[in-house]
Amino acid sequence: MRVIAGEFGGRQLLAPSGWKVRPTPERVREALFSALGDIGGARVADLYCGTGALGIEAVSRGAADAVLVDQDTRPAMGNVHNLGLLDRIELVRADACEWAASGRTGSPFDLILLDPPYRRLAEIASRLDPHLGALLAPGGRVVVESEAGREFELPSLEVVRERRYGRTVVTFHVNPSSPERE
Repeated sequence: MRVIAGEFGGRQLLAPSGWKVRPTPERVREALFSALGDIGGARVADLYCGTGALGIEAVSRGAADAVLVDQDTRPAMGNVHNLGLLDRIELVRADACEWAASGRTGSPFDLILLDPPYRRLAEIASRLDPHLGALLAPGGRVVVESEAGREFELPSLEVVRERRYGRTVVTFHVNPSSPERE
């Protein structure tokens, strides 16, 4: 597994064996970031970050900074340290739903990346949905990776694009009250 493009393109990312992480495949990450376009200067949150591959990819492609949230940040911590990104990536060890609801998330995010455990998609969606709009900056987007056949509905947001890559589904959302939409 590696960073696909940008400042750290080609650098290896570690996915320690035995850890309960499911890194986003490289071809899915490439397609996701190609669809997003320019994210230069964006503030990014990577919820359920696992190895941190999505947040690290965002920073490599020009995002100003990223917050990586997971109950166990150790898999991501190794990658953040190895790439020397401690000044641009904040690691938050917390339940992503509780963190989103806490009101202690800092300034709004331009991009929120969600790759939750597939077995808990419905539960996580219902817990996160009420808080995502408040986390988004005007024109902000939420991108969700899920498994085909499993629902991840965010009624507070508008779906603007959905793509399937094998069994992986990537859905792009915007806040319907946002002045900027894809």
